[in-house]
Amino acid sequence: MKITAVYTGQGLCEPLCALLKKELPGLELTNIVDDSIIADVIRAGGVTKAVTRRLIGYYSVAQERGTDFILNTCSSVGEVAELGTRMISVPILRIDRPMAETAVKNFSRIAVIATLPTTLEPTIRLVQSVAAEQNRQVTVLNGLAEGAYQALVAGSPQEHDRRIEEAARRLADQADCFVLAQGSMMRMQEKLAQISGKTVLSSPVCCAEYLKTLL
Repeated sequence: MKITAVYTGQGLCEPLCALLKKELPGLELTNIVDDSIIADVIRAGGVTKAVTRRLIGYYSVAQERGTDFILNTCSSVGEVAELGTRMISVPILRIDRPMAETAVKNFSRIAVIATLPTTLEPTIRLVQSVAAEQNRQVTVLNGLAEGAYQALVAGSPQEHDRRIEEAARRLADQADCFVLAQGSMMRMQEKLAQISGKTVLSSPVCCAEYLKTLL
């Protein structure tokens, strides 16, 4: 299988590549990284027409290279991937869709943990959309870890992690499971499960499991 992964930032590329190559031996993986996109999304407070055009362009490049599958790795721009499926003949997968499907299938009270509103809101919409598709009634809880992203940018990863842990503790009694809106939070999956005592799902892990079924 040939997969082209499209990234809007640098942080997830290395750990996701390692995970996919471990779980999918023989995978031919190509990466397209434009780390200006997430900065543009944050600055604008959402996906702009210019960002949409750039991403559709990258999907077109992947198609021209003969890839079998395009993986959109950024939850903030996941809805562009859905638009892309109507314009590109190669299948495009939102990295967070398998996670959302797993959460909705198995849990009723789902807390979405994110460090940015621009990631939180599309992920909440995705979970709600999947619930409608599955005809499931779910409660989606807002787990915005305010200030976590800013702490990370300022060079304080410990403060970033602490704020995410706080968000998990705050919602632990209300939630049946947590979904991590940003794939880069995969490294915190086990820690947050210990803190909350609840199932914690991350998009890279769920996505790798889904891709294995395709093979």
